[in-house]
Amino acid sequence: MPTTLPFFAVALVVLAVVFVGLSVKVVSQGWEFTVERFGQYTRTLRPGLHLIVPLVDRIGSKLNMMEQVLDVPSQDVITRDNAMVTVDGVVFYQVLDAAKAAYEVRQLELAILNLTMTNIRTVMGGMDLDELLSQRDKINAELLTVVDQATNPWGIKVTRIEIKDISPPNDLVDAMARQMKAERLKRAAILDAEGLRQSAILEAEGKKQAVILEAEGAREAAFREAEARERAAEAEANATRAVSEAIAAGNVQAINYFVALKYVESLKEIAAAPNGKLILMPWEASGVLGSLGGIGEIAKQVFGPDGAPAAKPPQPGPKGAPKPDAKPEGPWS
Repeated sequence: MPTTLPFFAVALVVLAVVFVGLSVKVVSQGWEFTVERFGQYTRTLRPGLHLIVPLVDRIGSKLNMMEQVLDVPSQDVITRDNAMVTVDGVVFYQVLDAAKAAYEVRQLELAILNLTMTNIRTVMGGMDLDELLSQRDKINAELLTVVDQATNPWGIKVTRIEIKDISPPNDLVDAMARQMKAERLKRAAILDAEGLRQSAILEAEGKKQAVILEAEGAREAAFREAEARERAAEAEANATRAVSEAIAAGNVQAINYFVALKYVESLKEIAAAPNGKLILMPWEASGVLGSLGGIGEIAKQVFGPDGAPAAKPPQPGPKGAPKPDAKPEGPWS
């Protein structure tokens, strides 16, 4: 009896340790465990220390609650315009309800993967190749909406679906490259033609403006030349009228002044002629000097010695009036 007591105590201690080990469960951060009692789901263990009843309760599933990523393998897709392309992608998802993820679907990752691949074929098969290559954001958005709605009963949230690569066949890539080159050459030719057109328009506009400005300049010059001729003619008429009035008043020196002025102007024009190398003067120089002297005398008589205008000669009286005692002189005396 004394030999069996220590053995029984040791067995109790070992049994207690095993019982405690089976009862205590530690759940790490980012994980959740489901608890089953006699095979039926009872509760979910969240991160921390938990106790369960050994031999009655057991851990059913251990689920990762962090966001996870799945690689979608490459697959061939036929577009709406019968082009064959190879497509692959990635799926990001997160478990929100551990019980649903454990008991609503079997092999959760495989189910998500197959669902994503079938929807990729469905969405991309309804698009043309050009639309497929240029609208990846639209494809990602449609896939995300469809797959997230389908996986909602499984207690997960699909956060993102991205198409990684779209690979057309090599012959199709070559055809697209030739098409792009032809399009760029076409745009370059259009730009060159547009540049030449604009250059021609600007050049014609410049010539037009130059002709307009030249015509305006010629018109202004003609107007000013006509104005100058008009003023010269007016001055000539005033001078001629003044000489005529002086002659009518009986002043013989006015004729001498007029003739001498024309004489000097003629000599000036002869001397200024570009083809005149030698000028022969048949007249004596004393005649020219005498004419100049006559001009000075006329100026003195007209303006007076001090520069003031001289008094006008008396006008003849009315017919029948008595004549003065002085002997009248004729205009050529």
